[in-house]
Amino acid sequence: MIRLLRRRAPATEHDPDDEGSVMLLTLGYAILAIAVILVGANAASLYLAQKQLDSVADAAALAGADGFSLVLREGEPRAILTSEGVRSQAGALVDIAGSGVSLVSATAPDGVSARVTVVATWHPILFSLFVPSGVPLDATATSRTAVD
Repeated sequence: MIRLLRRRAPATEHDPDDEGSVMLLTLGYAILAIAVILVGANAASLYLAQKQLDSVADAAALAGADGFSLVLREGEPRAILTSEGVRSQAGALVDIAGSGVSLVSATAPDGVSARVTVVATWHPILFSLFVPSGVPLDATATSRTAVD
């Protein structure tokens, strides 16, 4: 029985067709892992850029709602918003925010609400063939004003 085991090929001997297969498989998995990491990091960056733009739009709408003028109607004070007042207040805040954000529109559609739309362009933080460059982002926010 021992002689039969010795006649078999040693454990170190292998088929020459299999040489290098593990290296190619490892290299393929490494490239796939790097691509997934790059896409994941860029997706997180895109999400955070949109949330930051949403915050700027919210703040600009809130600032625009502060651009009201008080008017007495039937003996009661009323806050009236104008599109010019909203645009002035929201524009000042967007200028301070900077970082490529620009004001598209700032209106007072019903005289008590301020609606602001801002835009920006997102660029990937890490180079990737699978992620487009220069994605346009926009955000719209509405804030109401009231005098109690």
